[in-house]
Amino acid sequence: MLKISLSFIFVVLAYLLFWPVAIDPVNWNAPVNQGYVGDFQQNSILRQIQTIEMKGTHGPEGLALLDGEVYVSTREGWIIRHNPLNGAVKNWVHTQGSPLGLTFDQDNNLLVADAYLGLLKIAANGNITTLTNQVDGTPIAYADDVDIADDGKIYFSDASTKFGAKANGGTYAASLLDIMEHGGHGRLLVYNPEDQTTKILMQGLNFANGVAVAEDSSFVLINETGSYRVHKYWLQGDNTGQSEIIIDNLPGFPDNIVRGKNGRFWIGLVTPRNALLDGVSNAAFTRKIIQRLPAYMRPEAEHFSHVFAMDKQGKVLLSLQDEQGVYHTNTGALETDNWLYISSLHAENLGRISKANAGLQ
Repeated sequence: MLKISLSFIFVVLAYLLFWPVAIDPVNWNAPVNQGYVGDFQQNSILRQIQTIEMKGTHGPEGLALLDGEVYVSTREGWIIRHNPLNGAVKNWVHTQGSPLGLTFDQDNNLLVADAYLGLLKIAANGNITTLTNQVDGTPIAYADDVDIADDGKIYFSDASTKFGAKANGGTYAASLLDIMEHGGHGRLLVYNPEDQTTKILMQGLNFANGVAVAEDSSFVLINETGSYRVHKYWLQGDNTGQSEIIIDNLPGFPDNIVRGKNGRFWIGLVTPRNALLDGVSNAAFTRKIIQRLPAYMRPEAEHFSHVFAMDKQGKVLLSLQDEQGVYHTNTGALETDNWLYISSLHAENLGRISKANAGLQ
C-alpha cells in the first residue's frame, strides 16, 4: 500500500512539474492592489439594475446605438436589436463567428470586431463584408473591440496573437491563457477604408481589449486587461504616434471602453483582481503549475458588478458597483439619453439602469 501511495504521489508531482501546457509565462511585477478605496469605494448602485430578456442567447458583450435602438453582440454569434420604446428584442444578423465590439460608421454600417473572423462590416440589409483579417502577413486571431474616427479610419484591438479565440476554446478560455502567460501578445490596429490597408499602431500589450476614439478624433484609448491599465495613443498634435498610460493599477480587469456623453468614457471591470494571480506575477514556473491544475482550481472571473466613467485625462468621475454581482462580469456600458446599458461576459440578459438612479445628468 505504501508503494502504491508513493507511486501516486510521484506521478502527481511529475505531472504538476513537467506536463506540457500551452502557456510560457513571463515574469512581471503586478502593482500592489489598492482595492476598492478612494474613487472606487464600494457601493451597491448597480443592485438597481433592470434586465431585458434575450431569448436563446446570452453574454451581451458589446453594445452600439443607432436611431434609438440598441445593438448587442452575443455569445451565440447573433447581433440582436433592442427597441427601448416598445421593449422588442429581435435577432438581426448572425456573423457565423464570435462578435464582440460594435460601432457604427458614418454610413450607418455596423462595424464588428469578431474574435473568429476579424473586422466585419454589416450593411443595413444584413449583408456582411470582411474588411480585414490579417496584418503584415499575420492573422488577426482575436479581434476584440472597435471604434471609428472622423476621417473614417477604424481602430480596433487584436487581443492576442498567440492565443486566438477560435483555436483556444473560445473568447473566454483564450483570454485566461493570455492573461496567465502575460507575454505581451496584444496590439492596437488601424484599418483605412480608402486604401484597404491594415497597420499596427501598438504591440506588446497584455490582452489588448477595449477601444474608444475621442470625440474630436485626437486620440484613441485602449484597455490593457492583463496589466490593469488604459493607454492613450495620440492621433493628432505634437505627440502623434506616441502613447501614454492615463490610468493604472485598476482594482479589476478592464474590458470594453465606450465614449459616453459630456466627455465621459465608460469602462467595464469584468472581475476584481485575483490575489493569487498577482502574488505569482513574478513566479513564472508557479504559474505553469497552476495552469496544470483542474480548471475549477485555476483563477477565473468572479461575480462582481462594476463599471466606471472617467474623463479624457483618466480622472474617475463615477463608479457604479454591486458587490453581490447579481448582474455580473460587466464588460462595459452604453449611455443613451435616459439609460445606461450594461454589457456582460456571461449574463443571461441585457442590463440597464436609469441615469437618474445612477446619479447621471
